[in-house]
Amino acid sequence: MNSTEENIIPIKEKTARRGRNFFNGIMMFANHIAVIALLISYFAPYVSPENFWYIAFFGLAYPLFVLVNLLFVIYWGIQFKKQMLYSLLIIFGGWVHLQEYLQINLTEKPDKPLNTIKVMSYNVRLFDLYKWSNKINTRNNMLELIKNENPDIICLQEFSSSDNSLQYNNLDTLIKIQKSKNTHIEYTGKVNKTNKYGVAIFTVYPIISKGKIIFDKHSNNICIYSDLLINKDTVRVYNVHLQSIHLGYEDYKFVDDLMKNHETEELEKSKNILKRIKRAFIKRSTQTELVSEHIAKSPYPVIICGDFNDPPVSYSYHTISENLKDAFIESGEGLGRSYIGKFPSLRIDYILHSKQFTAYDFLTIKKELSDHFPICCHLHKNLKNEIK
Repeated sequence: MNSTEENIIPIKEKTARRGRNFFNGIMMFANHIAVIALLISYFAPYVSPENFWYIAFFGLAYPLFVLVNLLFVIYWGIQFKKQMLYSLLIIFGGWVHLQEYLQINLTEKPDKPLNTIKVMSYNVRLFDLYKWSNKINTRNNMLELIKNENPDIICLQEFSSSDNSLQYNNLDTLIKIQKSKNTHIEYTGKVNKTNKYGVAIFTVYPIISKGKIIFDKHSNNICIYSDLLINKDTVRVYNVHLQSIHLGYEDYKFVDDLMKNHETEELEKSKNILKRIKRAFIKRSTQTELVSEHIAKSPYPVIICGDFNDPPVSYSYHTISENLKDAFIESGEGLGRSYIGKFPSLRIDYILHSKQFTAYDFLTIKKELSDHFPICCHLHKNLKNEIK
């Protein structure tokens, strides 16, 4: 090798090094943005969208921000650079939120005691009244699922039934096929002349009183509660259905087109979807505060089931779950996703409870019959812990 060749090699190495340093500089800048976005998302549970609705979008996108930061951890880790600790520390700094989405139980599950209360929550999407699933037997399969699970307490959102049609009299059918025959139902609207919809509680236990929290006279969303006599104790069960986004056909078509890379009039349709999401964020914040205040005044231990239409990193979840336990965090495994519609699959369905109870065997039933998975768990009253 002559001297000229020896000089060329170092020049090439320097050029390559400068190129890597320049690219790493760009990546570091992007890493800063990802970290800032993740940090902002951590504030979403504590800021009401009514006061500052933008931050709710960061909470909604929390899983995406975690994923992006994990990619940066991998990128820097491959190069054995200490920058990998940057995103890693920020991710684990929000550990409380990570466990709200993902549960990894390495220890052996404790056996559930005798005399537990089996609870189910399920958004049944009007029992597929409009044949959204494009399958003939979806309604029957949903009813069969509830029959087979046979819970002691069932909370249904988007429940529908008809008084006149034998085919769609879901109320009578459910009372007939499973053991929870005591009911508390509030209808909030009509699908047609014969079919009504709302929320429902079915239970094996005597209902000693009933009530409801009306959010808005013009809203189809509602919260109901039933006081149940369980053995010698009174327990208050809430069934909550918070404000949904109410996207129309064109909105869903736009989402489908984006996923399929079809050409769309992106700006206007994006604005329409963002407006609907913003309105839902703000309405949910007011509804959430009403429910939370009511729970705080309950004279009895509580069990809260429902479709919050919000993920765990949200003002809704944080406000309602305050001073309560989450059955998924307590006894669930894996990803807790419960919504399986066209938008990103997130955990928006919950079973929460007072500290007097311990949850066992939380399960997300992976049956794609509605746009939500049903969730269920077993609850046991702790005699040693009588503090709500």
